[in-house]
Amino acid sequence: MNKMIIQITSGKGPAECCRVVACVQRMMIKQARQKGIEIEILESKAGDLAGTLLSATMVATGNNLDTFIREWSGTIQWVEPSPYRKFHKRKNWFVGVAAFDVKQLLQWNLKDVKLETTRASGPGGQNVNKVETAVRGTHLPSGLQVMAMDSRSQLENKKLCLERLEAKVMVWQTEKLMERQQDQWTKHNTLERGNPVKTINAELI
Repeated sequence: MNKMIIQITSGKGPAECCRVVACVQRMMIKQARQKGIEIEILESKAGDLAGTLLSATMVATGNNLDTFIREWSGTIQWVEPSPYRKFHKRKNWFVGVAAFDVKQLLQWNLKDVKLETTRASGPGGQNVNKVETAVRGTHLPSGLQVMAMDSRSQLENKKLCLERLEAKVMVWQTEKLMERQQDQWTKHNTLERGNPVKTINAELI
């Protein structure tokens, strides 16, 4: 079972490109599920307008990811008049799609995690219980923290805490890679936009 991180970015494109990010994300999720590929959204950064995304980060899990990833990885060209600027002449909008193997991406080591127990408290400071069942996890290299107090079992909360922290660290590490990818895509946008891997003609709705 393979696992890949996928990022869709508008680069520094206008609102139309941010709308394309949202549309491409929706199309990729639909196609992936049709192919039996599991897709989970890790993070979506909203654009200034409703229904737009600056970027979207997802994780895809499945046995046959190569063909799916190859179809989308690169620059996507969307051909459609602007839904926001009625008399705008431009009809071509571009976004970048990058994919990374989770095994190569995720550097997760329990030695980098500090776990602390504390009492879970309810509204107004009322103690849910008198023993320290809540667990706070800190990823020391990044400073990221999560808290788990869902269960009355400290062991269960520890498990939940580590799962949530690992997911959060995955997003953090992905973002670092994506920043480099986005900078590269923006700097080379003339070349990249001249060679789209996929061209879509559809309404931006």
